[in-house]
Amino acid sequence: MAGVVTVLARHGKVVDFRAYGKRDVASGAPMEKDAIFRIYSMTKPVTGVAMMMLYEQGKWNPNDPIAKYIPEFTHLKVFKAVDGEGKPVLEDPVHQPTMGELMSHTAGFTYGIFGNTPVDKMYRDAKVLGADSLQDMIDRLAKLPLLYQPGTKWVYSVGVDIQGYLVEKLSGRPFGDFLRENIFTPLGMKDTAFFVAPEKANRFATMYAMAPGRGLVATDGGQVAMNYLKPPKMASGGGGLVSTATDYLRFSQMMLNGGELDGVRILSPLTMKVMRTNHLAPSIVKSNEFGISFFRINRAFGFGYDLGIFTHPALAGETVGKGSAMWEGAAGTWFWLDPENDLTFVGMIQRLIASGSPDMGSETRRAVYQALVHPEK
Repeated sequence: MAGVVTVLARHGKVVDFRAYGKRDVASGAPMEKDAIFRIYSMTKPVTGVAMMMLYEQGKWNPNDPIAKYIPEFTHLKVFKAVDGEGKPVLEDPVHQPTMGELMSHTAGFTYGIFGNTPVDKMYRDAKVLGADSLQDMIDRLAKLPLLYQPGTKWVYSVGVDIQGYLVEKLSGRPFGDFLRENIFTPLGMKDTAFFVAPEKANRFATMYAMAPGRGLVATDGGQVAMNYLKPPKMASGGGGLVSTATDYLRFSQMMLNGGELDGVRILSPLTMKVMRTNHLAPSIVKSNEFGISFFRINRAFGFGYDLGIFTHPALAGETVGKGSAMWEGAAGTWFWLDPENDLTFVGMIQRLIASGSPDMGSETRRAVYQALVHPEK
């Protein structure tokens, strides 16, 4: 790793905050605590909170079909097989994918960048993630089949980018503006946005990848590359934000507190509980065939609304409290919040996760809970 920033809070107070290494290896610039990072999929819980704010306003319900709010999805088909001529065979969905399934990666969508199925290839050919706008993304997806029957599998997907579109449509505000007005500004997240402003560019951490025989090399991100130095054409609810360790700590602490921070309430405690509850069907959990990166969906680890959930941490070999929620980003950022022990941790690095990468979440959880020798206090 080139550089790292870590911050740990317990009972709402920061107890450890450190920066290590270099923000940029070539120039020798040291890593600073206020460095700005590409957080990629740690954008997802932020989008999830925005969706839950609209849920509280009565804008949607988990059992509603997605097509109720996105008519373009009314006639989605499901991929079944490839025929003798190499053409896809499609079938009708057993039921229309629901909003709750969209929030938990079980609606039938895929990503196009992590899988090699015929449907993933269709996503790549359609350049779903390269759309010119959120509406353009929806129009492209509407022409593609679902990968599987809704509710039968857990597949990491563009579902949270679709949620970004829904936030925009249901609120009547541009997605980025909604996040800024309703989450970032109220919580004091002054450096979290969909791009790095010019006056902050000198705090933006260089991203690296591991190259065989060469060690760390600077990279633009490869298949997850985005230009973060200017406003994006399409604000990605699944992976488009930049942030700092302190900003994200404030967001995570708000979730840990049941939707409130420093007198500012974002969500009610019960709504926050809905988001942090495992929503996967027993058949998905028992199959033990689904996962992404370091995570396997199983009887120890499930998924809520845009958050991974430790349902039985001891069975996963983890020392976190039961019900702890977490997620990570493609460039190695990670966080978790633990209601049972009233703590939250944020780690920021910029090294693309690849085969052989260390599981920083697991490593730091081990260190944190070894230090928690009086959990009752």
